[in-house]
Amino acid sequence: MPDVMRVVGGETAWRGRQEFQGETDIQEPRERKERQGPVDEAVLRRLKGEAGGRGQQGVMGPKGYRGHLGAAGQPGEPGRPGAEGKGIISGGQGTQTARSAFSAIRTHNTYPGFGKPITYGRTVVNTPEGNDKDFNAATGHFTCRVPGVYYFTFHSMAKVLSGGVVLQLTAGQKVWLESFRDLQRANELRDSQDKQIIFSGFLLFSNLE
Repeated sequence: MPDVMRVVGGETAWRGRQEFQGETDIQEPRERKERQGPVDEAVLRRLKGEAGGRGQQGVMGPKGYRGHLGAAGQPGEPGRPGAEGKGIISGGQGTQTARSAFSAIRTHNTYPGFGKPITYGRTVVNTPEGNDKDFNAATGHFTCRVPGVYYFTFHSMAKVLSGGVVLQLTAGQKVWLESFRDLQRANELRDSQDKQIIFSGFLLFSNLE
């Protein structure tokens, strides 16, 4: 009979040559052996492992098509009132918007006197309304009431002369037209035709603070 080694109580015994495990062999439970075997791939895919490292940024894709314009939104709430506008005090009539304009006409059959202001027979426009007008037709003077930038122009029908100028004026300064002798010949002074002259001016913008 072949020799057999057997473990009994932690000791080794020989019985022939055939080797087998004794009663104290450590054997795996049958349930664990039955659980071992092929693993379902779908189960492995459902198992969540540890998060991997961040990958490199991919190439930007092509620009998409522009979407349709959405519907108009609801109107917003009204804004707060703005700051109070600037004004002036004129003739004790309260605050009003700064304005100034005039246009005067001189119709006469003689030339105006030399070296003195030209006077006018009537005014087409002369603001502001009331007694405190900026232009005086009797003296030919425009007196600045509102500091600012003004535009003045004149036109003479007798010699077909015209011109214009932009002036920066302060309150109280005066502007008028004068006639000079240096460009007039002696025979022109005896001309009896109408010598119509138009003088106009108006405020471009004021310098009120």
